[in-house]
Amino acid sequence: MSIYTRNGDCGETSLFSGEKVSKNNARVEAYGDVDELVSCLGMVRALAANYETDLELKGVQQDLMTISAWLATDCKSPQRKHLAPVNPGRVNALEKRIDEMDKTLPRLKGFVLPGGSPASACAHVARTVCRRAERKISGLYASLEPQPPEAGPILAYINRLSDFLFVLARSLNHAEGIGE
Repeated sequence: MSIYTRNGDCGETSLFSGEKVSKNNARVEAYGDVDELVSCLGMVRALAANYETDLELKGVQQDLMTISAWLATDCKSPQRKHLAPVNPGRVNALEKRIDEMDKTLPRLKGFVLPGGSPASACAHVARTVCRRAERKISGLYASLEPQPPEAGPILAYINRLSDFLFVLARSLNHAEGIGE
């Protein structure tokens, strides 16, 4: 199988469910931002010298791949029955980790300027990409009637993930003795 197909040379692509759409379609925009986020998390994993963080972020990347599949599948497609479900328990897992990390950090006294260690700086970039993905996903689901059942769990996960990445960035700096 060739890496290039030439099928997208005229500005169109195919959704997972087979429909041809413009490359600026709301679905493509949403899962494109999630794809970028997955790559940003790969950078954090590469830079964070912590096995637990690496394993945790790998799980997040897998969650995001599941979310991407939902975003890349038209609501009316029979392909939806083959998609892995979005696990709402993963939102609770993110909240638990946020609380655990937050307990070890100094109290916030103002805005945090992104930076510090390379891993922390990349976590902040991932956080901002996550917020952009959230805006795109929110816009996509706002345009759909009726709202598909996966919308709520996906939006909750993406929203909580940006909070998790903020606290993770602080935690990575704290672990290396770098102030905010």
